[in-house]
Amino acid sequence: MNRLELPSALVDCDWLAAHLTHPDLVVLDASWHMPAAGRDGEQEWRRQRITGARFFDFDRRIKDPQSPLPHMLPDESLFSREVSALGIENRHCLVVYDSCGIFSAPRAWWMFRAMGHERVAVLDGGLPAWLAAGLPLEQGEPAPAPAGRFVARRQSTWIADAGQVETALQDEGYRVLDARSRERFSGEAPDPRPGVRPGHMPGAFCLPFGELLEQGRLLPRTELARKLAPLLAAEQRLVCSCGSGVTAAIVALAAHLAGHERVAVYDGSWAEWGGSSSLPVRLGQ
Repeated sequence: MNRLELPSALVDCDWLAAHLTHPDLVVLDASWHMPAAGRDGEQEWRRQRITGARFFDFDRRIKDPQSPLPHMLPDESLFSREVSALGIENRHCLVVYDSCGIFSAPRAWWMFRAMGHERVAVLDGGLPAWLAAGLPLEQGEPAPAPAGRFVARRQSTWIADAGQVETALQDEGYRVLDARSRERFSGEAPDPRPGVRPGHMPGAFCLPFGELLEQGRLLPRTELARKLAPLLAAEQRLVCSCGSGVTAAIVALAAHLAGHERVAVYDGSWAEWGGSSSLPVRLGQ
């Protein structure tokens, strides 16, 4: 069988269904929900999933266990170990989806890119689109996958920390885009995390992730480019932020699809920035 190649960082249900049994393909469910939603992505995956999908738990397992911040990117060793345990190898093409359409799957896409794996895509429309198309599902306890051997190679260009964001906010060669709602960006709405201040980073711009979506799917590439054009010049480097580094990855994926190659996610995002009294905060738009 010929080597499988992904057509893009975003694939549709027809493409995935046509290649679902290819030996080079691994499908991952990266569903995650805000704590207030009262939903458990792994439990839902056990009840119903795309045939053969494995659960990618970036909130409880594939994270930095030493960080007090939520689901921070782990080091290469932990990432390699956990991903290998899922039966994934460097040769594999990965397609990641979530149960909301497009919400948490781009976080897993970004994590793999940050760990040097380029053969990864997000399923546009996620599980809802798959269900609507009447495509194959599994239920119940899955069979364990044979262990693989995955070697992570951290790519610093995909990752930003607080110090780098401080520098970027003062540099015209960069743009910092915040994926939170306009109400949270302005400080009109409180942050849902206790002890985290409202507002935004001085010099950041607001691009709510929901404005890049329509009915759980990303807008067409031309529309994504149109949304980004007033905020991001072609030559600028992009740093994406949000509440805790999840929906920032939606903006990162959208920018990547629109042709921007220099894209990073601020992993700590507002959970770190707004929670630190030493970092500046601005209210209003």
